[in-house]
Amino acid sequence: MRKNIIETIMGGVVLLVAASFLVFVFRSSDTGASSGYAVRAQFDDASGLTPGTDVRMAGVKIGVVAEQGLDPQTYLARVVMNIDESIQLPTDSSARIIPDGLLGGNFISVEPGGEEEMIQPGGAIQFTQGSINVVDLLGRFIFSAADAATSE
Repeated sequence: MRKNIIETIMGGVVLLVAASFLVFVFRSSDTGASSGYAVRAQFDDASGLTPGTDVRMAGVKIGVVAEQGLDPQTYLARVVMNIDESIQLPTDSSARIIPDGLLGGNFISVEPGGEEEMIQPGGAIQFTQGSINVVDLLGRFIFSAADAATSE
């Protein structure tokens, strides 16, 4: 009988620790609704972006990707970002998709322009560069190096 009580108490402790861990994870991650104003951009390749992906300027998070889809007229990836209200982007700002590391994951890096006029809520970033496929670049390098070695 005593053994059953100890097992029950240990099971309760394990469940309490698991619940505490889940609460910690949800509080420390930015899973809540993102506030800010919407800015659109179109990319030729938006691989690695999902809703919730960071939007950064100078390495500092200024917003998140709110949604993405395909524009049926241009066949470009349409991305909507929520930018922090305190950050105003000049109309000639540019955005590019950059790998966050070697294991995948990308983020959008925004470079501010020099114009006096700012992008209004619902406006668009005109100058964009899509994501770079690192595996494809590596394959091209290997094959070009092999072709150069065989031609000598």
